[in-house]
Amino acid sequence: MIRENQPLLNRLQVAIDGIVIVISYVLAWYLRFKSGIFELDPWFLSLRAYMMALVFIVPGYLLLYYIFQLYVPRRMRGRRLEAWNVLQANTIGLLAFILILYFRHQSDFSRLMIFIFYALNVFLEVLARNLIRIALRKMRSKGYNQKHVLLVGYSRAAEEYIDRVRQNPEWGYQIRGILADNVPRATEYKGVKVLGRIDNLEIILPQNRLDEIIITLGLAEYHKLERIVKMCEKSGVHTKFVPDYNKVIPSRAYTEDIQGLPVVNIRRVPLNDPLNRWLKRIVDIFGAIVAIILFSPVMLITAIAIKATAPGPLIFVQERVGLHNRPFKMYKFRSMVVQSEETEKGEWTTQNDPRVTPVGKFIRRTSIDELPQLFNVLKGNMSLVGPRPERPQFVEKFKEEIPRYMIKHQVRPGITGWAQVNGYRGDTSIYKRIEYDLYYIENWTLGLDIKIIILTFVKGFINKNAY
Repeated sequence: MIRENQPLLNRLQVAIDGIVIVISYVLAWYLRFKSGIFELDPWFLSLRAYMMALVFIVPGYLLLYYIFQLYVPRRMRGRRLEAWNVLQANTIGLLAFILILYFRHQSDFSRLMIFIFYALNVFLEVLARNLIRIALRKMRSKGYNQKHVLLVGYSRAAEEYIDRVRQNPEWGYQIRGILADNVPRATEYKGVKVLGRIDNLEIILPQNRLDEIIITLGLAEYHKLERIVKMCEKSGVHTKFVPDYNKVIPSRAYTEDIQGLPVVNIRRVPLNDPLNRWLKRIVDIFGAIVAIILFSPVMLITAIAIKATAPGPLIFVQERVGLHNRPFKMYKFRSMVVQSEETEKGEWTTQNDPRVTPVGKFIRRTSIDELPQLFNVLKGNMSLVGPRPERPQFVEKFKEEIPRYMIKHQVRPGITGWAQVNGYRGDTSIYKRIEYDLYYIENWTLGLDIKIIILTFVKGFINKNAY
């Protein structure tokens, strides 16, 4: 069973981490003093003096890894989060290392070597952990290292949990069945059967053959929750709760403690935090200035081409809905013939639209028409990354048709976004776009913004759905 294997896996991970730390440190010493890459001082500390520091470095770093939760099961944990925790732990270790040397007046200890060690250790640690992750997932997909779970309650939450487990066999979850009072015994969903009633828990739990109990009660049965939890805790089995209102509560809900009373916040928006908001704004301003400088030749050539081939203004100004549902003027290079405001508002651009000019067709397909929005970013109307803004008439339409559509306006709209780099650009499913936008809003980090910007360049600016 998993509870028997997990301590062994944890001890193995600690041993591997210790080995990686030693390898990174020795390699850093070699690169600094023996490789010939760096200039050597007339004299430097001996190898023994540097290696003696490992007596403190290895346990210190392993403690930091424990503090940053790098020894919790990674079965369903994302690689990005784990890599971020590795980076944080090593950054704290680096600062602590330098601080200790300062207070001990160890000026002869090479700071350059410490920075080389920092870079190598982060790289090798992330590499080693990803290799272990791949090996474990391959084992689980072949039936090894399985976690045996039982669902209690038949509901939408139960079906969605089963869907995800079936789609990800590498997680190694084996669902033994469901206990439910609201459907007949032998009811089946994707190969998982209802084995009996919830009261059967009193018989099943003492057998101690399960790794986890997953409570998936429907809303109408929540009065049974306290009794089920008490039964599970009495047996000592690990218990999880999957709420049947996940369409209302976000995947990363957070709670407040009001004198012992837990209060669940309906929507978690990291950018509501002033520090996060200012950090993103600083990156936006810096990024927009750099992008304007880099793309200025492209914008100049585009401006000349538009003026030479089609009458009318160079910049097309259109009203869009932005942060806190406030309208703003969004800038684009003009890609269509001049038309009345009412005609322009009427509909989206369609394939082979006669209103699009020859130059306009090219700049729309390559997203060059979006470059003037960098000035919207400087003005504060937009961000480099965020949900794409929509026209007011479509906002009014979608907010009545699509649940949670208006949540996207809790952050600044962006030039590119999580939906766009996942293929939902132009004439694509608005429902999927909102799904990706909500994920971005609830899971924002500066690292995610950087990832989206990199993916925007890697995947290219060609938009097959732009007409």
